[in-house]
Amino acid sequence: MKFVADYYDRLDLFNERNKINKKAERLVYLATDDSSLWTKEVKEFEDKGYVFIGDSQISQTASIGRRYSIDSLRNIILDIWLLSESDFLVCTFSSQVCRLAYELMQNRTDLKTDKSNAFYSLDDIYYFGGQSDHNQIAVLSHKPNNKQEIDLRIGDIIGTAGNHWNGFSKGLNRDTKQSGLYPGFKTIEKIETANFKLFEPN
Repeated sequence: MKFVADYYDRLDLFNERNKINKKAERLVYLATDDSSLWTKEVKEFEDKGYVFIGDSQISQTASIGRRYSIDSLRNIILDIWLLSESDFLVCTFSSQVCRLAYELMQNRTDLKTDKSNAFYSLDDIYYFGGQSDHNQIAVLSHKPNNKQEIDLRIGDIIGTAGNHWNGFSKGLNRDTKQSGLYPGFKTIEKIETANFKLFEPN
């Protein structure tokens, strides 16, 4: 919820700078397979002014025992659609539900702004099944401080396996074959390009 609060705090600041004298209504669509959140966690944030949208019954159909029922299928489709209609996602990209909602968000025709950064993942970086290797390039060298970290030399290609959201990512140095943690800020994305004949100048 601290990332939800951060989103709304930034939105209020944006409105204030643009002389919009109205606080944003703090709406949260809650999609979870843990129905106890509705009774244990929600009240604390409702007392702080948040309004939660969702249904604890949907959460119950997402439980392990009922996950493969027709009701569960209908409800997960509903969750994905409603999440994709959000202005900002806070979720786990290890979840295919979250990633699909994020993908659908990018295809909304009502959006006038780029939503590619309208998320905060609590675990993985974005990926899709069967994707090409996700590589980064070291722009700063790094000497390990412990056995979990790996060496980086400027120009090394790193196959990233995930962001630990604490300044470090995990990956494989494709040049040295070392696998482990490295400081994420010492790398940049390696962009793969392809030539398309259609776009070549005449």
